[in-house]
Amino acid sequence: MPSALAIARSGLEALDARLRTISNNLANSGTVGFKRDRAAFETLMYQTTRPAGAPQGADARFGMGLSTGSGVRVAGSERVHTQGNFTVTDNALDLAVDGQGLFEVTLPDGRAAYTRAGAFTSDAGGRIVTPQGYPVAPGIQIPQGATAVTIGADGTVSAQLAGESAPTEIGQITLTSFINPAGLEPVGENLFLESAASGAPQQGVGGEAGFGKIRQGSLEGSNVSTVQELVDMIETQRAYEINSKVISAADEMMRYVNQAV
Repeated sequence: MPSALAIARSGLEALDARLRTISNNLANSGTVGFKRDRAAFETLMYQTTRPAGAPQGADARFGMGLSTGSGVRVAGSERVHTQGNFTVTDNALDLAVDGQGLFEVTLPDGRAAYTRAGAFTSDAGGRIVTPQGYPVAPGIQIPQGATAVTIGADGTVSAQLAGESAPTEIGQITLTSFINPAGLEPVGENLFLESAASGAPQQGVGGEAGFGKIRQGSLEGSNVSTVQELVDMIETQRAYEINSKVISAADEMMRYVNQAV
C-alpha cells in the first residue's frame, strides 16, 4: 500500500504540471489565435482491502467496501477551442474566422498545418504567407502592381490592378475543420498538425455549413481569461501547500514512531 508520502508526492507532481499549463496560458494571453490548455487529472490505482458486498457472516454482507487511493496523475492536457475576441486592424491581409474552421498553411516539407492566427503578409513573390513565410493554402499570389486586395467572407480574394475599373478575382482561401479539434497536435508557431485523435481534415469555404465567415482586417485574440487563470493559479498554489504539509505531517509521524518504538 502506498504511503502518505508517495500519495502527496504524486499530488505535488500533478499540481506542478497544472501550474506549468497555467503559466503557458498566461504567457500567451496576447498571442494571436492562441487556444488555452487545461490540465486533466485522473486517480491512480486503488488498493482494495475489502470489496463492497463482501460476506460479513452467514446472512450479512458489508454495505461498503474498504479501498485506499494511491494518488493522482496528469491524464492529459485538453485544448479549449472557444473563440477569442476580435481586434480590428484594417490591415488587408489580417484575417479572422468568425465561427469554426482553421486556415491551412504549407510547411517547407510539404505537410499541411493549421492555424487560427490570421496575421498574414506577402512575400517577395506576392504569395500570401504567415509571418514565418509559410504559404497559405491554396497558394494565392497577389499580382505585382495591385493597389488593393479584398477578401470576402467566403475567402474569395480579389485584387485591384492599376488601370482597371473592376477588381480581378485571384483565388479563394479555404477553411479546414476537424471533428475533434482538441486532438490536434500543437507544434509551435501558432500551428497545429493533424493527429489520429483529431480525425481527418474537412475542407470548405467561409459561410458554408460547419464553417465560420472570414473577417478581413481583423485578428482573433487569445481565448485566455487572465482573471480565471490567476484564480486557478491561486487555487493550485494552495493545493500545493496542503500537499507539502501532508509530507511534513507524514514525516513527523514516522519520526515519532521510530523514536518511540
